[in-house]
Amino acid sequence: MLCFPNAKINLGLNVVSKRPDGYHNLETVFYPVGLKDALEIVPSEGKEPCRLFLSGIAIDGKTEDNLILKAYKLLAEEKKIPPIDIYLLKKIPFGAGLGGGSADAAFMLNLLNETFALGYSERERERFAAKIGADCPFFVRNKPAFATGIGDEIEPVELDLSSYCFVLVKPSYGVPTKDAYALLKPREAELSLKKIIRKPLSEWRGLMKNDFETPVFRKYPQIGEIKDELYRRGAVYASMSGSGSSVYAFFDEMPDLSNCFDGCFVWQS
Repeated sequence: MLCFPNAKINLGLNVVSKRPDGYHNLETVFYPVGLKDALEIVPSEGKEPCRLFLSGIAIDGKTEDNLILKAYKLLAEEKKIPPIDIYLLKKIPFGAGLGGGSADAAFMLNLLNETFALGYSERERERFAAKIGADCPFFVRNKPAFATGIGDEIEPVELDLSSYCFVLVKPSYGVPTKDAYALLKPREAELSLKKIIRKPLSEWRGLMKNDFETPVFRKYPQIGEIKDELYRRGAVYASMSGSGSSVYAFFDEMPDLSNCFDGCFVWQS
């Protein structure tokens, strides 16, 4: 069976406090976008319970540490799953604040649940997902959501930005999440993101903040320059996603970006 895990962006991101366990409490709105990987599971002729085959964008780290395998193991510990081969075609850049690895893992939970009729509810799959990564539970339902805690407490929100043209730009490097958190000081949000998203998109620029932008732009000025250029090209709203390094923008009409972001990954829809 085949599925297509998609990326997410953060509409605003407020890092409000540091927790005793070393993690941070945050507030953000997760919004799914159409940039996708391809994930397939097929019956295996091998002797191993599970094998993972990767293609597309090269992924840092060991294959055995991939979050897809962590998702598989969580369910295989509780339910009997026949031997399978897993194929991942990677198209979502990593180190970009797009949640690609989390999406792959959550979609793997859904795929196994459906393929082998395991009977797990959405809430149960979200609990499994929370064991994998902070933003992983969002991808179980994969709908716009207000997120708190470490990103694992999900509240659905009504939001549809499909009438706008969308552009995503990522420089050739990523921003390690740990390094990004080390650059900022937590603070309480000035205005609720749930109130901001109810306003016209044209008003978001002066209201919605990503707390990572100021310190990340200071260390990686090219990322800030990408955001500025998107506004010069007519963006209605532009922001860095998560802790970076990707920057996205919404436009009323698709801009001509020819020769604009040389050396960067650019995706438009």
